[in-house]
Amino acid sequence: MKQGKLRHGALLGAAMLLSACGSGGGSTETETQPPVVNPPSPPASARACYGTDLAACNLRIYQVMVESFVDGNGAANYGVGYGPSRHNGDLQGIIQSLDHIKSLNVNALWLTPVFDSCAGQGGDDRLDATGYFACDFFNVDPNFGTNAELKTLVDEAHKRGLYVLLDGVFGHVNTVGVSKPSPEGRLPALKSGGAGYPGQLVDYGKPESLAYFKEVARYWVEQYGIDGWRLDQAYQLGLDDWRAIRTEVEQASAARKAAGQQWGTLGYLVGEVWKGADEIRSEAYGPSDKPALPSAFDFPLRYGLVQALAVEESGKGGQGAGVLDASWNKVENYPSHAMPNLMLGNHDLVRFGDLLQRGNFDPAGYWLRHKAALSFLAARSGPITLYYGEEFGDEVPGFAKQVSGDCAAQGLCDDHVARSDGKVPGVTDFVPSSEQADLKAWLGQLLALRAAHPALYQGERVKLVADGSVYGDIKQTAAEQVVYLLNVSSTPQSYGVPVGKLRSGSALVDLQSGERLAIGGSSVTVELPPLSGRFLLLQ
Repeated sequence: MKQGKLRHGALLGAAMLLSACGSGGGSTETETQPPVVNPPSPPASARACYGTDLAACNLRIYQVMVESFVDGNGAANYGVGYGPSRHNGDLQGIIQSLDHIKSLNVNALWLTPVFDSCAGQGGDDRLDATGYFACDFFNVDPNFGTNAELKTLVDEAHKRGLYVLLDGVFGHVNTVGVSKPSPEGRLPALKSGGAGYPGQLVDYGKPESLAYFKEVARYWVEQYGIDGWRLDQAYQLGLDDWRAIRTEVEQASAARKAAGQQWGTLGYLVGEVWKGADEIRSEAYGPSDKPALPSAFDFPLRYGLVQALAVEESGKGGQGAGVLDASWNKVENYPSHAMPNLMLGNHDLVRFGDLLQRGNFDPAGYWLRHKAALSFLAARSGPITLYYGEEFGDEVPGFAKQVSGDCAAQGLCDDHVARSDGKVPGVTDFVPSSEQADLKAWLGQLLALRAAHPALYQGERVKLVADGSVYGDIKQTAAEQVVYLLNVSSTPQSYGVPVGKLRSGSALVDLQSGERLAIGGSSVTVELPPLSGRFLLLQ
């Protein structure tokens, strides 16, 4: 989440162009990052999600923006915020939606910040509604509900087999400051964010700040059994601060596990550094011999994916399959302990459906392009994140074209418009079309397929092709090999899988259609329909 200066990336060639559009300020600036210099690639077996049986590698996360999602308590409406939703979302609405979320075969739920933001005191109610400038990190915002409702949500999610991740904003607070001490009597030290900044920064030069947020990080694990944190603007803390907070979370999680608890034992941490691979490595991960955060969102690859199948926010697209293996998109850009978390969208990015419309793609390919993009996520080792509404190919009417003029004053900048109302059949008044229902069912089957095949979420990647319209990998563990092929074009393609790269077997079997392709000769020809991904298991 970016406020004051919100940054959404536009990748140009091997460099990343970052443009700013602020919820609090609406300024615009661009800066071109230098080309990524790839560090030496460690052996595949040394990579965190290559063959290692880590639960975090199999995370299939569903992100909910609390204030925009579902209004479950009509008595608590507030009705302000950035973006096109009605801004009355609350915890009760999420509780009512848990069965729908579970039906997608995700296994984790990420809530945007739920903590009290002292709405009405800071002077910007729309900003306070996001939760990203809190004033009390130990109590739920009254707009969203109560601490008891959050405990109910966590417990009900756990009953359905869903991990719960809270959003930790540990680098900045509300303009009014922190309203009360922690349960253990702590307060962080604060400092000015400078002219135009909509809050205050946390001063980690003072030891009380780290002590306060270490308490925050462990409190919600110990008392509520949460399973980890998504960490906003992770570059606002130093790597040593993240190491200390990570230790706090992991120790609290380990203590729950030792006590026989089933939940609150994962201790997953994923940082948001909305920049290029160099900065993600230096500001979130740290070096392999002194790791900081274990996971960070893979913004470079996300931009490559939308460039291959749609356009990114700047309008750049049509780059072909090669962009999925460009220098700034390689997992080898990150240290060996890294678990890059890939997503298609989030609350700061334009919805994929709107990017398809922005690129003036043939409407006939709208649903196929969604399936192709989601298939790429499913084939990537490491955690993945889905943004609410993607199961229905959501788009926001009227926002395909970038809002011009003072977008911040309208609350409709590119980093606002994906904050649309949640669509939950049986809970909201939404009734899916046949295409929406088909995509939702298909996604559930895709995620079940991913969960059933460790090669997809923790397999070593053996590159096959990334050229023209065809992208392909072999994903492999000791027990299985799965060939993943993607056609990013609207015309049929074919690809000959080199038999020399396969282990001994009799056929490649399509995991979705059941088609069996016998192995004979030096290659196996695989037909790729337009805008499609295929998963072929070596039998």
